[in-house]
Amino acid sequence: MRYDEFRRQLGKAGLSTKEFAALVKVNPCSLSNYSRSGEIPSHWAVVAALMGEMAENGLDFRAVLQRIDITPKRPRGAAADGGFGGRRAAPDATNP
Repeated sequence: MRYDEFRRQLGKAGLSTKEFAALVKVNPCSLSNYSRSGEIPSHWAVVAALMGEMAENGLDFRAVLQRIDITPKRPRGAAADGGFGGRRAAPDATNP
């Protein structure tokens, strides 16, 4: 799905990208980054299209989502708790 169509579907649902991200517990920047390529992954396209259709037909998608225990997505490359990210390289001749 094209990013502009994704935004149109969110508009039908009465949502901004930021509100959509909060509902599905992803970082809003992760979604807005897709605007550069112009394409949204199909799993987010399906969710947005279903939300748009539900809203148009007077169905409350928010109530459905609230019943689901959605685990927030951990950012890729994130450090372990208490760390700064990345792993220390093992010492060798080039990295004493």
